[in-house]
Amino acid sequence: MSHDLVIKNGLVILESGEVETDVAVKDGVIAAIGKGLEGDKVIDASGLVVSPGMVDAHVHITDPGGGYRDEWEGYVTGTASCAKGGVTSFMEMPLNQVPATTDAESLKIKYEAGNNKLRSDVASFGGLTPLNLKGGIQELNDGGVAAYKCFMATCGDRTIDGDFMNVDDYSLYEGMKQIAKTGKVLAIHAENAAITDKLGEIAYKNGETTLKAYVESRPVFTEVEPIRRAILLAKETGCRIHICHVACPEGVEEVTKARAEGVDVTCETCTHYLYFHTDELDAIGPVVKCSPPIRDLETRKAMWDKVLSGEIAFVTSDHSPCTPDLKDKENAFEAWGGISGVQNNVDVMYDEGVQKRGMSLKMFADIIATNPADRYDLDSKGRISIGKDADFVLIKPNAPYTLKAEDLEYRNKISPYIGREIGAQVVQTILRGESIYSQDAGVTAGFPGKFIKK
Repeated sequence: MSHDLVIKNGLVILESGEVETDVAVKDGVIAAIGKGLEGDKVIDASGLVVSPGMVDAHVHITDPGGGYRDEWEGYVTGTASCAKGGVTSFMEMPLNQVPATTDAESLKIKYEAGNNKLRSDVASFGGLTPLNLKGGIQELNDGGVAAYKCFMATCGDRTIDGDFMNVDDYSLYEGMKQIAKTGKVLAIHAENAAITDKLGEIAYKNGETTLKAYVESRPVFTEVEPIRRAILLAKETGCRIHICHVACPEGVEEVTKARAEGVDVTCETCTHYLYFHTDELDAIGPVVKCSPPIRDLETRKAMWDKVLSGEIAFVTSDHSPCTPDLKDKENAFEAWGGISGVQNNVDVMYDEGVQKRGMSLKMFADIIATNPADRYDLDSKGRISIGKDADFVLIKPNAPYTLKAEDLEYRNKISPYIGREIGAQVVQTILRGESIYSQDAGVTAGFPGKFIKK
């Protein structure tokens, strides 16, 4: 049988572990795995690791901007960044676009905004807010969202009509009951809004300006308490939940304990929590501000222990870009909280996890691809297996380079990783058998990506 494409001689990460073999693609799906395969097109992957393409389960694209955020990250640049970074699919958050994705009409607007602008595949989160409990949840389910998202922390701009809004305890409880009926997962930003807002207000009024002070205004217990509250409500409602961007081991431990008790709950952390630490934040500047905040070195080590023990299901970017003026603040408390990171998940995680800490290639593939695909029921994604979508990232190990601003595909070329030496490189990214990035040709000019509707 002749195949459309064969990737030959690579170290391929299969479900059983890595093996040097060939992978054949026919009509966009994986058709055969083994030695001596023939195809119309051949990629020689000698010396490269062939991994499932990353499924980044936490990405913010601000398209449409609604006249308020038109210069933030759009689909064209956002998915180009994904392609260059080895991300073949991602889960798109229901904010910061305007309008936020909270009902059938706003979901339709989002799909139209992305039409013919996608270089990677996109599955959508629908939002849970206090304002869409009378039919919006079901409309989003009918419209094909893969999962739901809510904020227990304060979010959104109340001066912008249609912007996102955080839940109160009642709307979280009622929303969980409705989402449980869909069978889909509710992903949760778990920070105690009342306490973090007040501590931040006090610090600001006291003249604090540093990122270190910002971190101190969001102590560990303000993550742990809402995680416990969310788990309790999940027990009560039967809703499947996922805790986003956990930044402390104590939060992970709450999830582990609940799972042992039979609660359907998982958690993620982000690349930046495994890379940066508090004492270097002020030297980098507000470009590295995020929420929950980046904690100290001891916490970073403990988070790596949780990743390597398998307690953290997957790692995401929480790519949350904005315009440079919103980061360029003297006072850290006034700066936008969000990190641009989707282009540097795969290379940083391969270097920090596999090369520096001995993570197995199987675990690497699980935490960047298999586990997020499984959690959000993206059935055709996440593994190199016959019948799955032919989504690959080819990685060159032990190939250090220093990231420069001009390397970034983002609309606004700001990132805390600029100037850092990263010890591995993404050589090529393939989506359903089609190359969407290579070091030789750059990012594809086409838009082969699709919305994944569930």
